[in-house]
Amino acid sequence: MSLNSEEITHNSDRIPESQTPANPPPSLLHLSFNQDHACFAVGTDRGFRILNCDPFREIFRRDFDRGGGVAVVEMLFRCNILALVGGGPDPQYPPNKVMIWDDHQSRCIGELSFRSDVRSVRLRRDRIIVVLEQKIFVYNFADLKLMHQIETIANPKGLCAVSQGAGSMVLVCPGLQKGQVRIEHYASKRTKFVMAHDSRIACFALTQDGHLLATASSKGTLVRIFNTVDGTLRQEVRRGADRAEIYSLAFSSNAQWLAVSSDKGTVHVFGLKGNSGAQVKDTPRIASDLTRTSSSPSSSLSLFKGVLPKYFSSEWSVAQFRLVEGTQYIVAFGHQKNTVVILGMDGSFYRCQFDPVNGGEMSQLEYHNCLKPPVF
Repeated sequence: MSLNSEEITHNSDRIPESQTPANPPPSLLHLSFNQDHACFAVGTDRGFRILNCDPFREIFRRDFDRGGGVAVVEMLFRCNILALVGGGPDPQYPPNKVMIWDDHQSRCIGELSFRSDVRSVRLRRDRIIVVLEQKIFVYNFADLKLMHQIETIANPKGLCAVSQGAGSMVLVCPGLQKGQVRIEHYASKRTKFVMAHDSRIACFALTQDGHLLATASSKGTLVRIFNTVDGTLRQEVRRGADRAEIYSLAFSSNAQWLAVSSDKGTVHVFGLKGNSGAQVKDTPRIASDLTRTSSSPSSSLSLFKGVLPKYFSSEWSVAQFRLVEGTQYIVAFGHQKNTVVILGMDGSFYRCQFDPVNGGEMSQLEYHNCLKPPVF
């Protein structure tokens, strides 16, 4: 299989068709950002689309004649190679296969078959990671040779995160126990297990270099940040007091900020410790800090730590953005400073900006429907 990948380009023959009553918008099955969050992929019941984040525009689409349902679209940065998995009521491909699609050739150039349905796929320039319900397979990208397999606890969401830095690969997946994460360091051939939560893991994210890991449980009240090398807990932040389903976690490129989306319809941005410019300090807060509530994520009752319940001494988000409750959203940091991109399973695209000093409500810079992109 040749992987002579090139950057994808917009072709004039792929201008979106008009959506008439006879040709209604497709149903959305999948959303995912590419590795550097510059683009995102949309899987529909008819095919797939690739869109650019900034400026927002559709780069290309593929609508299939028969079937068409695509439940997973995984991009490889901005190149012409994609991983596709069929899904929906009329899948384009069997849901137990990963199809390697070359968009320059408009065809599949390789496939991987499994005994059960594929839950998710992750790509690096050198590896393909395929996630099943209770197993993960790691393949060499160039020749599709199996390099490693991992057993996990039941993982219906296909949770898996892979570092994208030029260095050696770090892979994170659920362990074999409830609340446990497994960290694979491929360079040192070391495996680290971390009991991250008491309840089952709902979501996690890695920094690009794989040094930091953010995790959330099915409770959805706390997010924990771990050092992946030694498994130590670096920080704990609080999304809220009520149970919530965490849909998405994302680090900024400099690991200064963490964004969180949940079914409560709010996206939160937290400052991270130990990174230059971050608002949150490693040292305990003193009384003079308590007047600066907007940029001080810790509760003003943090002086009573150990006396009052943990809830009162939590670190809270610096900035928030409110959306429609109940819709599933995924988040990433934009390429412009202090911006967040939010994608919704209702087709919504938001670009927002937060104030890193004063915090508070984010300002909306842009809104689009990614199923009805502007035609240029």
